[in-house]
Amino acid sequence: MTTTLQAQLRQKKEAGTQENPGVTLKAVVYGHGLPSRSIQVATSDFLKLFREVKHSSLFDLAVGSESPVKVLVGEVQVNPINMQPVHVDFRQIRMDETITVSVPLVFIGEAPAVKALGGTLVKSLDELEVECLPGNLPKEIVVDLSKLVTFEDMVTVGSLVLPQGVKSTHALEDAVATVEAPLTEDEIKKMEAAEVGDVTAVKTEAEEKKEKEATAEAEEAAAEKPKE
Repeated sequence: MTTTLQAQLRQKKEAGTQENPGVTLKAVVYGHGLPSRSIQVATSDFLKLFREVKHSSLFDLAVGSESPVKVLVGEVQVNPINMQPVHVDFRQIRMDETITVSVPLVFIGEAPAVKALGGTLVKSLDELEVECLPGNLPKEIVVDLSKLVTFEDMVTVGSLVLPQGVKSTHALEDAVATVEAPLTEDEIKKMEAAEVGDVTAVKTEAEEKKEKEATAEAEEAAAEKPKE
């Protein structure tokens, strides 16, 4: 995997010049105590790298002939029609300063409460916000689902195994994953009855609306009918 992304300073657009967003991608690089700079990168290079690093992995960004700096991908703006990136923020990182980053959670194993008891797995978090020095930043955090043996079991933030030097900003008791018990027959019947009631109500409202429209049309026709 390429760990260095090459960039160029973005010059002010001159009259008559054409931009090609499919080839080059507008971007900005900024950092604590550093001036923000407008740059551009090759769209294909960014997409290839972003598939690997996402928002939680450090990589090198080289602007022109300057020495590479460590960055994280920040906000990525996309075209709502084709979902292709149109602008990206790069956050320059100082290796001696603590950073706060959301790291993706990777769920492994199978919950016995799902396999043996027929429960439904509920994931309350799909990423975990952590604080650490950049050198300790994990690419992902593993969640072991095999600990969910009963419906009372819960994987909490405090039960996750974090790398040395990494701590979460979440409360330790916050839920990460649980298993919900399957619905009982009585609960299923109540849900079905509620759904039937909703459908009946909708039909009644539709019928009332239709009757009102028919009455209005009849009254209008009567008003327009010439008197003898």
